[in-house]
This record gives sequence, C-alpha cells and structure tokens, in this order.
Amino acid sequence: MAEWFFHNGQQQAGPLDDAAARNFARANPGAHCWREGFVDWLPVGQVAELYGGTASSPPPPPPGGGGIWGAFTGGGNPFAAAPPGPASALDYTIHGHEMQYVAVTLAPGDSAIAEAGALLYKDASVEMATIFGDGSARDGGSVLDQLWGAGKRVLSGSTLFTTVFTQRGAGPGTVAFSAPYPGTISALKLSDYGGRLICHKDSFLAAARGVAIGIYFQRRILTGLFGGDGFIMQKLEGDGIVFIHMGGTLVERTLAPGEVIHVDTGCLAAMTADIDFDVEQVGGIKSMLFGGEGLFFARLRGPGKIWLQSLPFSRLAGRMLASSLVGTREEGGVFGAIGNILDKR
Repeated sequence: MAEWFFHNGQQQAGPLDDAAARNFARANPGAHCWREGFVDWLPVGQVAELYGGTASSPPPPPPGGGGIWGAFTGGGNPFAAAPPGPASALDYTIHGHEMQYVAVTLAPGDSAIAEAGALLYKDASVEMATIFGDGSARDGGSVLDQLWGAGKRVLSGSTLFTTVFTQRGAGPGTVAFSAPYPGTISALKLSDYGGRLICHKDSFLAAARGVAIGIYFQRRILTGLFGGDGFIMQKLEGDGIVFIHMGGTLVERTLAPGEVIHVDTGCLAAMTADIDFDVEQVGGIKSMLFGGEGLFFARLRGPGKIWLQSLPFSRLAGRMLASSLVGTREEGGVFGAIGNILDKR
C-alpha cells in the first residue's frame, strides 16, 4: 500500500493510505502530492490514481471548508501541524522524509529559538544570538530569570544556552533547522493542546520565541526509575508553534477517557498534560528476563493525545554499539588482524 504525502507550500500532511489520500485530494485540489516512485511533487489534479483512474479536474472543495487545510474530512488529523495563527508569526516548510529539516520564514522583527547546534542555514539578514535560558521573555528578563531558565534546561537534559534567530531585514528571512538523527519533525501549535506539552528530554528542536522550556517532574518513584526518561522530562508552555523531533516514524494516538495503551518506555516522545503516565510490569518472570522488552511498560491512560517514536535514539545507539563490537571481533583478513593488534596497544 502506497503512503501519500501532500503539501501546500507551507505545510506537509501525511503519510496517508490510498483511501485517505483520495479523500484528501478531492477536498484539497490545490495541493501537491508525492509517493514513493515519484521524481518530484505533482499537482493532485495530474495524478489519475487519486481520482478513480481519470486525471480530470477534481471537484471543488466543499463550501465553508476553511481553505486548503480546513477542507479535509477524511477523519483523524494527518497533518504535521495546524495552520499557524497570528500569535506565532511563523511560516514553515518541512522538507525530506527520513532525514528531515524545517525551513522557517520570519517576518521583519520576528524571532525563533532553537537548540544549540540545530542550525542548517540562514539568510544573511537573520541575526543569530546566544542567550541563557529559553528566551521566553522578549526583553531577556533579569539575571536571576536567565539563570533559572538555564538551570531548568540543564535539568531537562538540554544545554545552558538557547540560540535566538531574529529577522533584521526589510523583508522576510529564512532560517532552517535540521534533525540530529533519522526521524520525523512534527510542528505542533501549543494553543491547540491547552498551552502545554510534555516531551522526551531530547525531542525539542525549535520554536517560536515566547515558548517557555521548563521541567516536568515525575511524581511516582517507579515511573521515574523505569519510565525511560528518569524523573525529569521537558515541559513546553505557551501558545506558539514548536518543532519536536522523533526518531524513526511518528505515531499519533488520541486516547479516549479511560483508554489505556502500553508503550515501550523509550518510545514515548510527547504527550498532552492530561495523560496519566505510569509504568506497569511486563509480565511473568520469563517475559521480564527473556522477552527483550525490559522490566516495565509505560502505561498511558487517556483522555489526551500521545506522540510515539518508532526508533528512539537510545535503541539506535545501542544497536550501533553492539554491531561495532561484534564487527571488531569478527573482522578477518590481514588488515583486521593488524587493526586488532593496534587496538590492544
């Protein structure tokens, strides 16, 4: 089954299956689409398989649909983000698939913040400044405020510094941020989730300036010990857009009140603040010792929304380390023997 992606020049939606893609194309005739096998993005009206085998012009969107992204009625929410509102003042495009980056367009005077080292490129008119803390206060705040902000970032697994990018030119400027390892970048508007998201310590990539990056303490001892993130996670607060990075493929789930899902402790990337997060024993002794899933699951109880990552960085790093050790031991030939001798020296 093909996985379809759509974009309108500012946002990307997908992956969608064939049925959802056809519904989306009929509701959004101005979008462009892509699937594996395409050389480039194509207007949906030129792709016959989205319209029952004919490439005729698609029907007009339903009246009152709210524009290209408001017209989708296929159920669920396949979008990487809701359309940016006036408060965020950010336009963006997410590029790529397995190794993504996000290009943010800043209006004159607008700013975005990012983790240190996340920059891919920027226009010369975009000024870069490094500050203590998260830059949530436009005036920089007092010295104590900046120290407290920096301290919270250190506790949540980040660095002391945040980089702020501000457009100083007369027109718009672009700054792009890249993901640190293979995965998915998702753009989320905090005001759509009650102004607060709880994230894995390494998930935050960039955001509109004004978003506060704080710390979230696990109140349950077992959850802190075995929940995969320790006792501290990142807390993102505000009403702007945040870009979070998740390893592998992104999985979004909306949990109904009382609905429970068990998740590998490393695969939880983000959740809304109303999710009840706890740990639960995997099963019997044999499952715990030989099942390969550790001692505990993460137990997530609704209502709320969760974002899961199919390939956490800890799992990727563990597999790479194990493979490198095995490769060193099993490497044959003259050069392998010489390498082993040099390593021992």
